[in-house]
Amino acid sequence: MSDVSILAKQISRKRTRRYAAIALVVVAVIAAMALDNKVVKIGSADDAQEQGFAADSYGQKTFPTIQHDVESRAVEAKTLADALQVNQQDAVQKYGVGTPLPVFAVKLEGVVQAGQMGIFPLQVAGLPEGTQVRLQTGPAITGTDLRDANGKIQFGDFTNQIEYQNAGSAINRAMKTAVLDKLDRDALPGKTVQVVGVFRLLNAKNWMVTPVSMEVK
Repeated sequence: MSDVSILAKQISRKRTRRYAAIALVVVAVIAAMALDNKVVKIGSADDAQEQGFAADSYGQKTFPTIQHDVESRAVEAKTLADALQVNQQDAVQKYGVGTPLPVFAVKLEGVVQAGQMGIFPLQVAGLPEGTQVRLQTGPAITGTDLRDANGKIQFGDFTNQIEYQNAGSAINRAMKTAVLDKLDRDALPGKTVQVVGVFRLLNAKNWMVTPVSMEVK
């Protein structure tokens, strides 16, 4: 065998060993990556965390704080209605939260009238003539009154408008689970209820109350 042939075989063996070593390194890296990764099931809680904002977790965590704040500040319905009638601007400054459409915390007792789609008019004694109070009980809870009730949850706390809206919806769902899920809506008309809740001032004589606590007598 010539010197050239021997040299060629030596070079070939060195290349083979080098390629084998590179292959082993690649396999080791891939194995390490696989061990470091976690399989996440679509739709699971881990999936929500991977995607970013977990709205329902936020709602469940936040609603009790809102509930406590509203209950501590709630104004008797007659006191609030009279204040709005006498001087709306003063009433907003004294009792309202947020602008330009403030949210009020209110407590009341009333007799439930026949309603539709989970929204029931309440007959509340002592309110100024023409004042109407309605109570929303679900199953769908609309609006962002709960989210905005204490003025502490701001748009800047979230990545974008979608997260901000989702936060409001999640707080509504958390309230529904805590307060309304066992409610017999069909049996409500004619019953007396004690409610603590919030409403946004769209019309001083037409309140749509979202409850944070409710007792049926």
